[in-house]
Amino acid sequence: AINLILPAPVLIVEDDMQVRLRLENLLLQFGYKIDALIFAASLSEARAQLSDQPVALALIDIGLPDGSGIDLISELNTSDPGLSILVISAWATEDVILGALRAGAVGYVLKERDDLEIAIALRSVLRGGAPIDPFIAKRIIDELPSKALEKDGDNKDLCQQVLTARENQILLLVADGLGNKDIADHLSLSRYTVECHIKHIYRKLAVSSRTRAIHAARERGLLK
Repeated sequence: AINLILPAPVLIVEDDMQVRLRLENLLLQFGYKIDALIFAASLSEARAQLSDQPVALALIDIGLPDGSGIDLISELNTSDPGLSILVISAWATEDVILGALRAGAVGYVLKERDDLEIAIALRSVLRGGAPIDPFIAKRIIDELPSKALEKDGDNKDLCQQVLTARENQILLLVADGLGNKDIADHLSLSRYTVECHIKHIYRKLAVSSRTRAIHAARERGLLK
């Protein structure tokens, strides 16, 4: 048995039955019961399901029969900014990936990955992480800094516009080696609030770990 907190219900938005069954089997292996899983094969089905009940976790495909999963991610993030949303998609273009992360997804993994790799991404989300597919992370890290420099001329200014004052404060404490509980105590915040801020930092810096967040922030002049 895997010792994880299992937020429920889980919304799975996927029109490919084979992928849907893969995700269902993985979630059942984590300890979910079938009645805690809500399935939708389109945006309209997902919205209908959401009108009946809120969800605690969402796994969303991008290419759906009636539109883009990014629209649904944005709607979910607006209604519940703390909701963990993991994209599991075949789309690997930069604009789609960044669009999903900016809309509110905490992670992005490619469907082509095997069950073990998708299970690792799911486990990371369940533990409050922000998993980014290695292929995607490399592309984002390779391409973002140069584009930011071309557009704004100053990476530091861009990064400061992206991160809020509280996120900057938390990032500095992360860089000092403090864990989430210590940061929460230091700032008189709940641990959940700190975890939400760290997820947002990961998403905005397009990274998937504390070490990478510190490295990316130093590269962009946010940390010394």
